[in-house]
Amino acid sequence: MISNQILQSTIDGIKNIARVELSVYDIDGKLLAGTFSDAVKYERIAGAFSESDAENQETKGCQMFKIKDESRPEYLLLVRGNSDDAYMVGRMAVFQFQNLIVAYKERFDKDNFIKNLLLDNLLLVDIYNRAKKLHIEINAKRIVFIVETKNEKDNGALETIRSLFVTKTRDFITAVDEKNIIIVRELAANETYEDMDKIARTVLDMLNTEAMSSAKISYGTVVNEIKEVSKSYKEAKMALDVGKIFYSEKNIIPYNHLGIGRLIYQLPLPLCKMFIREIFDGQTPDELDDELLTTINKFFEYSLNVSETSRQLYIHRNTLVYRLDKLEKTTGLDLRKFEDAITFKIALMVVKYMKYMESIDY
Repeated sequence: MISNQILQSTIDGIKNIARVELSVYDIDGKLLAGTFSDAVKYERIAGAFSESDAENQETKGCQMFKIKDESRPEYLLLVRGNSDDAYMVGRMAVFQFQNLIVAYKERFDKDNFIKNLLLDNLLLVDIYNRAKKLHIEINAKRIVFIVETKNEKDNGALETIRSLFVTKTRDFITAVDEKNIIIVRELAANETYEDMDKIARTVLDMLNTEAMSSAKISYGTVVNEIKEVSKSYKEAKMALDVGKIFYSEKNIIPYNHLGIGRLIYQLPLPLCKMFIREIFDGQTPDELDDELLTTINKFFEYSLNVSETSRQLYIHRNTLVYRLDKLEKTTGLDLRKFEDAITFKIALMVVKYMKYMESIDY
């Protein structure tokens, strides 16, 4: 349950204080951590002690102890020396490890609760009962972030994020699949969405510098009760998907900034295909040549302003007008007219959405 790294750092700390050598074994007698080089030689002794009924015993110049999880032995502790001081150090170490087991169990229970909460696997009565048992505040403002890493099982990214929130005891860091790290953040009374954007930026900056991991991060809306956390999670998940389709250049995607992309994402594919077919008579906007598409995108970027768009493209105004006339002949849409421009812009987004959904199905 406790990682070997934590076991090792704990006995190293005890050794530095008490000046005695220690080692920890699993219940089968296999060495997990030790402060002296030949600790593996005691595996047979540890195995024999595990099978005995004794809670502790002195053997071959060592003190042996059983570390229990409630009434069941979980680890075996060896302290070199047969003095009263060695025995006292052993008892103190057992007490420390048993407290660590309790803390890790509570963390595991909370992690399991948060995962089931996010995935809507709990009844309402279970949510309140388990939250109370785990000392989790029910009526608190929370928001869910999803950090999608480039690589699966990116433990470096997970540990980096945990270290960032280590002092925030009311926040939860977990994962529900191989690539996504979930942050359930409890908000202070004066925190706003602007603060959430700063947190997202800080997380990304830390991942880039410390974990050397590129990532995208999305977040949902603020909820006021524990039972609504899954709603914020679903919003963050949608934001991540919508961001991949329509805002691929962005690394931070808030749910409440998705705009029209959110509406298109919820359209059924048959309706999208019907729309494209009716507007373009069997063609699709992305079948246009690259030069024309670049011109159209710049035209949208500069708010349908012919003069500014031609300046940005380093072309004569008449050249831009010619290209817009060419588009009108091809599609029947004059982008200088607001209604036609809106229709074409939506069509471009619908085509992106259709291609994304078809790639997932494939």
